Amino acid sequence: VQLVESGGGLVQAGGSLRLSCAASGRTLNNYHMGWFRQAPGKEREFVAAIRQTNDYTGYADSVKGRFTISRDNAKNTLYLQMNSLKPEDTAAYYCAADPTYYYSATYIQRSSQSYQYWGQGTQVTVSS
Repeated sequence: VQLVESGGGLVQAGGSLRLSCAASGRTLNNYHMGWFRQAPGKEREFVAAIRQTNDYTGYADSVKGRFTISRDNAKNTLYLQMNSLKPEDTAAYYCAADPTYYYSATYIQRSSQSYQYWGQGTQVTVSS
């Protein structure tokens, strides 16, 4: 599967952005999909993920209540709606696909090492 992110940009604190991740090659519903981010000088960190089949979602504590991950199977696109943005949300954001099916219906994969396919990233900059 090939992944291409879009939707990043410069926004003021308190603003919103919606990131998109368009997939080609295979349908997204075959994958456990995640969003990760990486700020300069920091390690890549988990942001959110959505399971295949039941669309159960999980979030990092730092974004819970502000970010929403979703998937449109008809468009084969993953989204990340980001509200109430803060300067500390500034980072390059990546979508990723993990082909593993985790049998626990509420398991969310938070380790980047398990995701095999990655997009090129889109930059989000939040000004104070």
